[in-house]
Amino acid sequence: VQLVESGGGSVQAGGSLRLSCAASGFPYSSYCMGWFRQAPGKEREGVATINSDGTTSTTNSVKGRFTISQDNAKNTLYLQMNSLKPEDTAMYYCAADIVGSCQRFGYWGQGTQVTVSS
Repeated sequence: VQLVESGGGSVQAGGSLRLSCAASGFPYSSYCMGWFRQAPGKEREGVATINSDGTTSTTNSVKGRFTISQDNAKNTLYLQMNSLKPEDTAMYYCAADIVGSCQRFGYWGQGTQVTVSS
C-alpha cells in the first residue's frame, strides 16, 4: 500500500485548500481511510475518517469547515478545507486501516504541509 498526499500550501485565514491522497496497491474491499494532522510541538490528532461504505466522521474542531470524501474510481481520498484558521496549520497525513475499524491505521503517507496565516 502506498499513499501519496498533495495539495498543501500556504493560505490566508478564511481561505480554502483541497488535499488529495492517491492510494495504490490497495485491493481491499473493507477499509477505513483517514486524515490526521500534527502541528509543531503538538501530538498528532485525527481530523476525519471515511470507511468503505462511505460513513464519515469529523473531529469537532473542523466540523462544518472540513469535508472528507473519496473517489473510488481514482483511488483517491480528499479533504476539502474551507474557512481555514491559523490553528489549522500543521502537517497533514492520510492513512489507511485495511481492517476497516478506523482504529488501526497501519499505512501512512509522507505528509503535506498546510500553513494558514492571519
